[in-house]
Amino acid sequence: QYTDAVLQAAEEFPDVAFALLNGGEDTPAKAVNGNVTSLLPNAQQVGWIAGALAGLMTKSGTVAFIGAMELDTTLGKYNGFKEAAAYVGQQEGKTVSTLDVVYSDQGADVFFGDASAVDSGARQAIDEANAASGSVSIYDIAQPSDLLGQNECIIGSQVTDNASLVGLCMEAVEDGSFGGEVIYGTLQNGALSAGALSDLVPADVQEKYQGYLDQMVDGSFMQ
Repeated sequence: QYTDAVLQAAEEFPDVAFALLNGGEDTPAKAVNGNVTSLLPNAQQVGWIAGALAGLMTKSGTVAFIGAMELDTTLGKYNGFKEAAAYVGQQEGKTVSTLDVVYSDQGADVFFGDASAVDSGARQAIDEANAASGSVSIYDIAQPSDLLGQNECIIGSQVTDNASLVGLCMEAVEDGSFGGEVIYGTLQNGALSAGALSDLVPADVQEKYQGYLDQMVDGSFMQ
């Protein structure tokens, strides 16, 4: 919602470097003076982090994505989640599919929440379903800010380090390359990572998960 204001300010102050956190991929090209950079997490890798864990943890073979607005980054996360869950499931000897539309009665047992405000109601429903069954067997992979203990269904998270993204931005300013591009936070440059796992994730699954994360970092995942 700040894009137009940033572009206007960037035009009025051509000697100032503007960084737009979570800006659009097409925003830098709109800057008259080429002095705007968008800082974005690599959406595909965000989806991979969640999808690999979902592929390991699902018992029903059906997982789901909880999103909000249909942004390019949201779609990128969904697609990454879907492909990683299917790939990891296949490696583990099972077929894993991702629901196109999230309905709790379609048998999904692992969810990935991309937008915290939207996710909270879904997590409450998951907790209620788990309570009714007498055990935690439906899970959610969340944002770090959601790991406050209020939802026992949360088994892990993906972490975007905005400070690292800003650091990458400042490095570009210092070496003279800043402006007119998108700087992506990745597993390789340390701006993305997987968060702590719940005790609901068995030790052997945690070990396998770390192996898949290592593959993502070294570039061998799904290769």
